[in-house]
Amino acid sequence: MNAYERQASAPLLLRSETIETPIGGLVIAADENNALYLTEFADCQPRIERWLSRYDGSFRLEAGSISSVIEHAFARYFSGDVAALDALAVKFVGSLFHQQVWTALRTVRPGQTLSYGAFARQLGRPKSARAVGYANGANPLSIVVPCHRLVAADGALTKYGGGLARKRWLLDHEKRHIAG
Repeated sequence: MNAYERQASAPLLLRSETIETPIGGLVIAADENNALYLTEFADCQPRIERWLSRYDGSFRLEAGSISSVIEHAFARYFSGDVAALDALAVKFVGSLFHQQVWTALRTVRPGQTLSYGAFARQLGRPKSARAVGYANGANPLSIVVPCHRLVAADGALTKYGGGLARKRWLLDHEKRHIAG
């Protein structure tokens, strides 16, 4: 059942907890099977509200505890194990194109950056850099789906929902900690 079909039934309950990170509180929402649906910085509440409203009652966040597996993966990531989030289960809710972009973003390795155009070419859609940018901006799984690894054609940092300072921090953190 997808989010659109779910609208006719009861909303999916997602446990939501805010964890502290070196770059601010991070809201994490997961289902009963510990699949992540949303990770967003706590001070970006409008992005969370937009995500929830986009699916018109399909999801309900309830404060609770996320699994220790998820919490430990984030702790390891922020401690320098920059591949620690790769094994976390995710559930993508979005168009087929968005899901393709988000899935492919998870293959961009820590410490690597790609321009939107280069990423679009890797997807086999060389003329879709703008569409990639839109899908990247709609990513509900900050850090886990590493949208921060996409940059402008000239390498400049552009457009990050959590703010450019966080994007710079994440890229610097990953570059410092990648296995050599």
